Parts: sequence; structure tokens; C-alpha cells
Amino acid sequence: MPTFQSLGLEDRFLQAITDLGFTSPSEVQEKTIPILLKQETDMVSLAQTGTGKTAAFGFPMLQKINAESRSTQGLILSPTRELCLQITNEMENYGKYVPGLNVVAIYGGASITDQAKKIKKGAQIIVATPGRMKDMIGRGMIDISKIEYCVLDEADEMLNMGFYEDITDILSHSPKDKSTWLFSATMPKEVSVIAKKFMHTPVEISVGTKNVGAANVSHEFYMVNARDRYAALKRLADANPDIFSVVFCRTKRDTQKVAEKLIEDGYNAAALHGDLSQNQRDMVMKSFRTRQIQMLVATDVAARGIDVDDITHVINYQLPDEIETYTHRSGRTGRAGKSGVSMVIISKSEFRKIKAIEKIIQKNFVEKEIPSGMEICEKQLFHLASSIRDTKINHEIDPYLEGINEVLSDFTKEELIKKVFSVEFTRFYNYYKSSKDLNVSTGDRSSAPQSSGVRFFINVGAKDDFDWMSLKDFLKDLLQLGQDDLYKVDVMDSFSFFNVEEKFKDLVLEVFGDFKLNGRKISVEISKDDRRKGGGRSDKRGKKKFKKKGGSYSDGPKFKGKPRRGSNRPAEKGTGGKRRRR
Repeated sequence: MPTFQSLGLEDRFLQAITDLGFTSPSEVQEKTIPILLKQETDMVSLAQTGTGKTAAFGFPMLQKINAESRSTQGLILSPTRELCLQITNEMENYGKYVPGLNVVAIYGGASITDQAKKIKKGAQIIVATPGRMKDMIGRGMIDISKIEYCVLDEADEMLNMGFYEDITDILSHSPKDKSTWLFSATMPKEVSVIAKKFMHTPVEISVGTKNVGAANVSHEFYMVNARDRYAALKRLADANPDIFSVVFCRTKRDTQKVAEKLIEDGYNAAALHGDLSQNQRDMVMKSFRTRQIQMLVATDVAARGIDVDDITHVINYQLPDEIETYTHRSGRTGRAGKSGVSMVIISKSEFRKIKAIEKIIQKNFVEKEIPSGMEICEKQLFHLASSIRDTKINHEIDPYLEGINEVLSDFTKEELIKKVFSVEFTRFYNYYKSSKDLNVSTGDRSSAPQSSGVRFFINVGAKDDFDWMSLKDFLKDLLQLGQDDLYKVDVMDSFSFFNVEEKFKDLVLEVFGDFKLNGRKISVEISKDDRRKGGGRSDKRGKKKFKKKGGSYSDGPKFKGKPRRGSNRPAEKGTGGKRRRR
């Protein structure tokens, strides 16, 4: 078995490793560290989240830089401020025995002046999010013209979040002869493009197979009606009393809504998303790490900073729109050699996504049923029995035992057990005694054609500050439809398309019959190319997410262009419009 000593690390780093409690290197560390220490080379390293990637690039960078110099020699780009802070903390721990080492975190949501002062004092290594880094370079606050090493951590996620232009701009200010190390969990085409553009014959390291899921994570899906999604989530939580989970939603709005409902229903839950302040996010993560929170409801972006090894379950309350993102989600559990479960709650129309994900992670999902109310009551009863058995006796109650025995003297052992267990059982029994079966009869899905519903044209688009997500939310709220009743939303520059089930066709036409927004007539009509039977396709070029201006979504979109006139609207197929993400 390889050891850290055999990788070529200096004694001061071996001492830090001992202090951290690491015993043997992970596979990605074993393959990566010796190469980066011995060679001045570019590298593409593919490994799942939780496999020790930070140490894989962190120790070589720390050993190669000159801590006596105050110039910036290493740059690490990461997608979120949580991950930025996490990497900074780990780098400081790795380099605790390096005199004069200064690692500075650069991220949004904090004082840019304070960060600039830290850089001015001298920072050999900068860990940064792309947006803030680009801003500070533009203001002349940071000089990376002499860096020797650049790490693109979670490269696929940075590109998925629309940071391609920021990364390109940042790297243009760095030396061409630097060593670039790209670390990613998946290898979509966009990552390959950036590797070819900024790297020279990189060494490729792959732990496992490209884009596959973690080996010790099992994958399950539960099929329910869309309206029963929340009820299914609660049952899955109740059926796993020791659950310590991350629950993923697609949008910040849904994340907040689900978390609030869980809290109202008595669960130890909290939301984690981009609308929270940095202080709020820090408090939530602290509560989660100390298990005061059992169910952390998060967006994909916010969850990038979660570094907790003992998460038991990942619950996909909603599947991600980019199916490659599922790999990142499931990687939150099954870390540090432990097993984990990734659960997916889907409606019948989403089954095709399960098959697509299976191809990516190269693993099969197990179809399971949402447990019945009585099954949950049984689980909770035996969990209570185990808790009583394992509870350490608090002898502070000894002085009161005589009085307690007197109060309970009329009851037999069996009666006492029934009374104790009835405290917990009655609550669950009363809630679940009349509960319905949430499971949907799936039938033969593999051969059943998927309905594409009715395809509609609407005369708003990206120029009106809509992206696919904000337009979907707008239409869903206006039409009072469920999350899965409106789909295949494709946003062009000045117009868009969306699908609804056939039964909602008349509702859409009625609501938009004479509809105005900010004084502008909004036209909606059945797409001329609806015969295509399938509607929009995803365009991977549309990675950039458009930020809404003028405040939150509830403030309403700001329309920039003149209203479209006449009926000469383009059919979907063959339009020259630039397609955005759906």
C-alpha cells in the first residue's frame, strides 16, 4: 500500500498530514502528487467529489512555491465562495509548517477593500471565485502576471455556471508558460475545449471512468404524481430516522419553499442558496456540520461548498436540468470510504431522464416504492427501541427514582413499555392512519412513447431579461401549474417556446387572450412547428445564465425592446434566433 512518504513530499508536509490524521493517500493523490512534484507540466485530472482532490494539487503547489517571496505564485479558481473558503482553510492546514506562507481567499459578498489589503501585504497563493477575481484584476488590485501555477478546480461546474468568459479573461493576464492543473468530476465537451485552449499536451489522470458516479453510492428512484412530491419527501425522511441529508431543488425559490415547509412540519431543516448572506450561509453550514440540521435543502450552486463526510442520503427533490450535474449531487454522499444513498423523486414524465443519467454514471437505478404509513410507524417504533437501548443512563435522576416508581407502581412491565412507545407511535399513527398510496403504477415505460404535449410560442425572450428558469417560473405561477406541468422551455433572443400537457392548452390560450405585462401585449400561440412532436432541444452552447435586473423575480422583468407587431412570428424550426438554456 502506498504511503505519503513514498510520494516525494517533504517532512514539513508529512508532519501536517500526520496532524490532520491522514493515514494513506487516496487514488487521485497517489497518481497526481508524484507527477506534479517531479515535472513542470499541465494536467487534467478527473476524479469524483470527496476523493481528496484539494490535497492532490495543494501539496505539490505548496512544496514548489517560494514562501520567502511575497509575490503571487499560485492561483486556484473555484466556482463558489463556500468552496473557495474551504480550499483556503485546507491549504493553510497543509502549509502550517511553512514559515511566512500567506493564502488569501478572494470571493464576492465580502469587502473588496479588505481583500485587496491582504493581497497587498503579500500572498503567495490566491484562492478565488472567477467573478470577484476578474473584478479585482480589472481594478488593478491583483497582479497574476508572474504566477507559476494555476488550478481550475471543479472546472465542469464553473463552466456550467457560466464562468467561461471570466476564466478566459483571467487567464489572459497570466503567463503562457505557467503550469495549469485542471481538476473536474466530469469531462463534458466544454471542459475539453478549455483544456485544449489553455493547456499544452497535458498529462491526463483519471480515477475510475470519465463521468461515472462514486463506487460506494447506490441509486434509487421513486415515482409519484407531481403533486405528491413533497409528501413523498416527508415519507422518505420518516422512513429513515437517522437521516443526515442534502435535499436538492432546481431553484432558489423552491429551495426556500421546501425548507420552510419542512420546518413547519417539525423537521430539523434549513435552506442553503444564493440569496442568503454570507453570514447566514456560514450559520447554516455550522448547524449542518454539528447535525443540528438533518435535512439541508440546497441549490446545486450553493452545495458546491459542502464538505461533510458522513452524509447518509442525497435526495433529488427535483432532477437537475443538466443531467451531468447529477454526478456532483450524488457525490455529496458516499465520501471518505463510507456508503451512501442517492434518492430521486420523479414523476412519470421524467423517467427518460433516469435512463440518460444511467448512461452517464454507468450504474443502474433501483426502482423503489414510497413506504406506506404503517411501514413508517414500524420503522419509527424500532428506532425508538434502539435509541432507548443505546441511551446512557443519567444517574442524576437517581434521587427521583423512588417517586417515579411510586407513580408507576400500578403498571406492569408490558403496560409501561406500551405507554412509553405510544408517546412516539401515536403521533405517527394519527398522521399516517388514513394516508394514501403515493406510488404511481409505471407499467412498461421502456416502450411507451413520451408525450410532448402542446408547444407554444411567446413573444418574450432573453432581450426581456428572461432565461429559461425565470420564464418557467413566471409562466408556472401565472397559469397556476405544477412543477412538471410546464416543460421544454427554450429561450431565444426575442421570443421563446414552452410545452404544456394537452389538457392545459385551452387554459394557456384563455389566460393570454388579452394579457399585458408592464403595458405590453404578450402574445402566445401554438407553435407552427408543433408537429415536430418533441419541441425544443437543449443547446449546450447556452451555458451563460442571464441575471435579472431590477431586483428579484417578483419585481417583474424589464422589457427593453419594442413590442413585436403583426403575426409574422417565426416557426421554431429554422429560426435564426440564438437559443438559450432551457
